Amino acid sequence: MVSERDKGIIRASIVGIAGNLVLTAFKLLVGVMASSIAIILDGVNNATDALSSLITIAGTKLAARRADRAHPFGYGRVEYVTSVAIALIILGAGVISMRESVLKIISPADPDYRMVTLVVIIASIAAKVIIGLYFRRRGSQLRSEALRASGIDSDYDAVLSAGTLVAALAMMLWKVNIDGIVGAIISLFVLKAGFDILRDAVNPIIGCRESDELGRQLKSHIASYPEVKDAYDLILDDFGPNVMVGSVHIEVPDAMTACDIDRLTRAIVKDVAEKFNVILTVGIYAQNTTGAFAPVCEELRRIVAAHPSVLQMHGFYGDEKTNTVCFDLVIDFGADAQSVRDDVVGALKVAYPRFSYNVTIDTDCLD
Repeated sequence: MVSERDKGIIRASIVGIAGNLVLTAFKLLVGVMASSIAIILDGVNNATDALSSLITIAGTKLAARRADRAHPFGYGRVEYVTSVAIALIILGAGVISMRESVLKIISPADPDYRMVTLVVIIASIAAKVIIGLYFRRRGSQLRSEALRASGIDSDYDAVLSAGTLVAALAMMLWKVNIDGIVGAIISLFVLKAGFDILRDAVNPIIGCRESDELGRQLKSHIASYPEVKDAYDLILDDFGPNVMVGSVHIEVPDAMTACDIDRLTRAIVKDVAEKFNVILTVGIYAQNTTGAFAPVCEELRRIVAAHPSVLQMHGFYGDEKTNTVCFDLVIDFGADAQSVRDDVVGALKVAYPRFSYNVTIDTDCLD
């Protein structure tokens, strides 16, 4: 079933297709009449933009497919694959245009620019600015990376068309042929746009760090429950613009019963799903920093505070039956995690040799 968000993406893409096809027709016609490689390449670039919008429509429809046994979290990441396809099309257009521009530099032919040429170029600049603003605004509203990519590409097109305008003015006013050079510069901009879009599209597929601001909001919201002392180890995984799955550990008093914890975690899961659209799994840390283990905890805090590679210590718990102390360390990515862990445990054993230490090394996923 196609959602309202998906319908919005498809409508925006259709608007982009119509606008870019009109621009393509005008630029190819004027480019052929004026024998301008810069204008012709600019028109070809608009044609690839229309193709990109078609791919966006296809990707949106595929991403809207219902979850199944093979893909239990749905097909939302297809939208990121769509952005990769758009980036590859842009890169292909950049390579072809660079080849044609270099040939034009080697074997130049004076273009025949006329006033109508300038009118078409100026009109195309205005049109691409409008299309770019429209795509970026709708992309932000609909959380569509493909639309945002198309918007960025349109912004580059406006700059590139401005370069074509400079080439036309140079020929008309001073009889200087910089058509091939401008075409090469246009190609470089196109290639840069393609690489930028490819990087942004590949990151969520690989698994990149989510927004630290979202992480802070989530942890702050979870920690606002009276029974929750704090929230740690938040991990978020993006399965598409509409599906985010995550896990978190909460620290609660060790006197809470299983029934109390069950009610609390169910409430947190429901609340986070409604407010943040995140499917969350909640783990438990039992807080005990009093009694026999209170001085151990204080000594650990002192050791951790003095170690520059330890970003955080949490999940402290001492088991009196087994004389085991458990805690988690968040260690800087640049440090040797195992070596840091050994340093901390070694220092603790000097002060409290009768305990064994169970240490979990956590990843610094979110602030």
